[in-house]
Amino acid sequence: MPRIAGSKKLKRQMAPMFWGITRKSPRFVTTVRPGPHSKNFSIPSAVFLRDTLKLVTTAREAEYAIYNGKVSVDGVKRKSVHHGIGLMDVVELAGVQDIYRLVPKQGHILEPIKIKSSEKSVKLVKVTSKTTIRKGKTQLGFHDGRSLVSDTKANVGDSCLMQVPEQKINEVLPLEKGAKVLVTKGVNAGQLADVKEIKEGTFVLPKRALLSLGKREIEIPSDLVMVVGKKEPVIQIA
Repeated sequence: MPRIAGSKKLKRQMAPMFWGITRKSPRFVTTVRPGPHSKNFSIPSAVFLRDTLKLVTTAREAEYAIYNGKVSVDGVKRKSVHHGIGLMDVVELAGVQDIYRLVPKQGHILEPIKIKSSEKSVKLVKVTSKTTIRKGKTQLGFHDGRSLVSDTKANVGDSCLMQVPEQKINEVLPLEKGAKVLVTKGVNAGQLADVKEIKEGTFVLPKRALLSLGKREIEIPSDLVMVVGKKEPVIQIA
């Protein structure tokens, strides 16, 4: 992606559609710096305030709010205008009653929804890596860049209901037959489905999930789904 000024800016025409920005002047927009989420699947905090939520009208107002610690993500104040806000992140804004969680919705990768204050300290995280480290301990890596040494039994593809910012795992939601999943990418992004079958990957094919979406069934790579519950989602996602 074309950038200037040490990757601080991005041409508007190259920005992801889900950012919700205009495509005309000015020519450049603040971009995401390397962090917890991929730049293609997150929204810079400055853009989130100004263009997604429309709580401020200028980049300067967004910078003032962020630099003064008025934006918290998963219970931690984030003072960078380039901080990427991504899937399942919980955002609180000082002086604003509403609390937001970012989820896929109606084919869009990320959209903010308002959630109850009782849910602001929990989020779902997807296990993306699992490694054995010294003394036989297990380190889990999650989709939002977190890593945790834990005795919790979880596999890649499972989801964990995590207490934030303490990073305490409250519950493991396995990726298995009967699980309720949320499609996170693609044309079906934002849809809830039931897992009919998990098909293990082969040399040429990735691990796949056969899903029941209402009256139809689809088979997609398991990377495109996130377990959100058993019969019903364990947190608000719509």
